[in-house]
Amino acid sequence: MKFSDVILAVATAVVIGFLVDTLLFTVFISPLGSIWALNSAGILSTLIAGLLVGYIFAVTIQEESRMKAVGKITVLAAFVNLLAALIGYPTNSYYSAWIKEGLQSAYQTGSWTTADWFVHEALATYMNVTVEIVFTLLLGFVGLYVGSMLRKPKKT
Repeated sequence: MKFSDVILAVATAVVIGFLVDTLLFTVFISPLGSIWALNSAGILSTLIAGLLVGYIFAVTIQEESRMKAVGKITVLAAFVNLLAALIGYPTNSYYSAWIKEGLQSAYQTGSWTTADWFVHEALATYMNVTVEIVFTLLLGFVGLYVGSMLRKPKKT
């Protein structure tokens, strides 16, 4: 599997994942509430995007070791997700307000300095990014592997 094929597979996964995530978030927001809808949509969209990309690129994935090809795609997708999260979280003022509200409700009696807020917000961001990367690696790998198994190779 060439690197250009891996890049194309990851780009396809990002587009499919974004579209599915938006659709699922819209469907889940009313019954689940905002944070559960966001998390559920993110988890399911990662798995669905992996399944679809695995199916679409099954022939290319089957050209070499399936585990190796799926691993390449998954690792690059996790790296793209890492960059998107590290850029997105600090620039999102709603995320900062959500972290601040959570910390204030958890530690109501203490007085917080600016350094305290900065450190705890950074820790919360790193924790969320780590969880996103783990889910991307696990669910992306499973989705890609299963999706590539669903399409049988053409016999020539």
